[in-house]
Amino acid sequence: MKKKMIIPIFVSHQGCPNDCVFCNQKRITGVRESFDEKKIRNYIENYLEDFKGDKIVEIAFFGGSFTGIHINLQKHYLEIAKEYIEKYDLEGIRISTRPDYINEEILDFLLKYPVKAVELGVQSLDEEVLLESKRNHKVEDVYKAVAYIKKTNIELGLQMMIGLPKDTLEKSINTAKKIVLMKPDTTRIYPTVIMKDTELETMYYKGLYNPLSLDEAIEWTSKILPLFYDANITVLRVGLQATEEVNIGKGIVAGPYHPAFRQLVEEKMLNEYILKIYNENGKRPITIYANQKLYQSLIGHKRKYKEFIKNKGLPIEFRKNDKINSLIFESGGKILDDIHIPKCFR
Repeated sequence: MKKKMIIPIFVSHQGCPNDCVFCNQKRITGVRESFDEKKIRNYIENYLEDFKGDKIVEIAFFGGSFTGIHINLQKHYLEIAKEYIEKYDLEGIRISTRPDYINEEILDFLLKYPVKAVELGVQSLDEEVLLESKRNHKVEDVYKAVAYIKKTNIELGLQMMIGLPKDTLEKSINTAKKIVLMKPDTTRIYPTVIMKDTELETMYYKGLYNPLSLDEAIEWTSKILPLFYDANITVLRVGLQATEEVNIGKGIVAGPYHPAFRQLVEEKMLNEYILKIYNENGKRPITIYANQKLYQSLIGHKRKYKEFIKNKGLPIEFRKNDKINSLIFESGGKILDDIHIPKCFR
């Protein structure tokens, strides 16, 4: 199976007159000015230097609300991308935008180009959270945009955030469940962090907003991620992508940022899954065999879960076996072959 490579072109805050309380796109994307044509071409060509046709490649316009950009500038970006797609036989174009910046006219325009996917920044499907975050659109706008996109052959992506103002675990889980019901092709989950030079930073210093701790964000996401996995929705990203600006003490003031956030979440999910199997096995001793990659997830970041099991005195042992592709559970000298191992742990 070919791996996917995305060439991300960040258009920063272009196309979006709205300032959500959490948003400072220049810091989030690491882009402080708009790309001109020469920069875009150089950027794409640098990515394609080692391209040998062994990857599925998309050119993606992220960072701003692409469909809110002036139509002439949209056309300029899309024409450049189309040229490289045709020249190198690439997969297509991916864009991100706001739900209220999608309608039939906009989609008709996009369909004149090889636009393969549109990702909507849903963030939350709770009206109070949207209001407090100053999204300036309603839940209804999300459903309208989804309906428009589903009338086309364009791939649908829905992005959500957790820990926004007035958000709760229950609200975030409900948002995820509603996203599942909309049957998108892909999704992304972003824990809310406080970026410098945002309204959320002011709220934080005034004591009007407290971000989730890293442990809380991992806990929340560990309950949300399985909903997407179980529905066979591709989760493109969990947590902000690391850039020079996206780091504690640089662009980030506070909040649950970690460069390996998804790994931490999946390690927690795996640990909870193991404890579930242990309890279902009558709390009898279990040995779990795993290849190197899964073994690292078993023991956890900084051996967190291996130490947890040791400190609890649980008769659970981890062993490496690089000849296997999935987890193997053994108890009493017998393989537990009636266990359904979730796809993400194989």
